[in-house]
Amino acid sequence: MDAKMDANIDPNVIVTERAAARIGEILRHEPAGTMLRVSVEGGGCSGFQYKFDTESARADDDVVIERGGATVLIDPVSLAYMAGSEIDFVDDLIGSSFRVNNPKATASCGCGTSFAL
Repeated sequence: MDAKMDANIDPNVIVTERAAARIGEILRHEPAGTMLRVSVEGGGCSGFQYKFDTESARADDDVVIERGGATVLIDPVSLAYMAGSEIDFVDDLIGSSFRVNNPKATASCGCGTSFAL
């Protein structure tokens, strides 16, 4: 994956209060020290997709975001694709899910887990 950083996009990723609360709920059922990893992989109906996993260890080069007792890890390659994004949690009539609002995405699928640059 080769993503260029746009000089107009903030490299930081924001985790909303709703997302932090939901991540905290999920991690409370995991062993102590478990964190949520958010990454970008090739695939999905729009070219790239977000992946959410739980992990107990972080890599030296991971970006670590801590909010409200929740710890989120993002690797540097994924950060290049996610720069300026907001990770939110949405609970509405059609279901609940994490949603990444990515300013770099030029298109996304209806489920919100796949995007194109």
